[in-house]
Amino acid sequence: MPETQVTPDTGDGAGIATKAPARGRRSGTPTTSAASATDAPRLVIQPVKTETLIIPIVGTAPLIVSRFSEKAKKQMLDAQQGVKNPPQKRDPNAEFGASLYRAGVIDPDGPTETLVDGVLNPNLRWGLPAMAFKMATIGAGRFYGKQVKMTELRQFMFFEGIQVDGESSKMVVIDGEPEMREDYVRLAGVNHPADLRYRGCFYEWSALLEVRYTVNLLDRQSLVSLIQAGGMGVGVGEWRPERNGEFGTYEVQDGEIKVVRPALVTAG
Repeated sequence: MPETQVTPDTGDGAGIATKAPARGRRSGTPTTSAASATDAPRLVIQPVKTETLIIPIVGTAPLIVSRFSEKAKKQMLDAQQGVKNPPQKRDPNAEFGASLYRAGVIDPDGPTETLVDGVLNPNLRWGLPAMAFKMATIGAGRFYGKQVKMTELRQFMFFEGIQVDGESSKMVVIDGEPEMREDYVRLAGVNHPADLRYRGCFYEWSALLEVRYTVNLLDRQSLVSLIQAGGMGVGVGEWRPERNGEFGTYEVQDGEIKVVRPALVTAG
């Protein structure tokens, strides 16, 4: 309750009670809340720093690829639209060629068909989607316990590749010669009918992974360790360890890692 001041009674009725002015209300003294707002620390957000590495890998088991062919896409669309096509004879060589991912051409003026005179076109480069290696690396996060969150790893690293016409995702070039592989498989559905699959297989292969990652949240050795673990325990392609197989595994060539774009250092 504010204080009251009484002026002396001079006989003219001036001796009345008045309220003292509130302290600091009209003076130049800042209030406590204003002072605390002025002294509050500023929010400083540092820029995200990234580094790009070229990481060579070499296959430790054959790589089986199985691209979803244009023929299979057309058959699926026709079935959904009620279009019935007459049965066709199987062409194992064509199925083998259609199973391969293309990663560009060697000579831009050369042929671009997958098969030339019934054999693979030597002018083509073969590859695998860069996303396959990213998912293998992210999947390796489960080997390191709950402190490594796979949802965060998706945002910390980016696997680059080549964008090729006809492929929906960027490609990592596979260094190796594919060969036809015949496999006996069980199909989904009633009674699990058996079938034969003709797919490409790289029995000896290697690749260069171009990886961009955020150094603010992940150091270089941790990234390499994740890629190594993903190559050992997750793998890429068909029948990889993640799918109860033993194919598509690889390992990192540590001594040949190159930094192609180092992280920018903020000047102090």
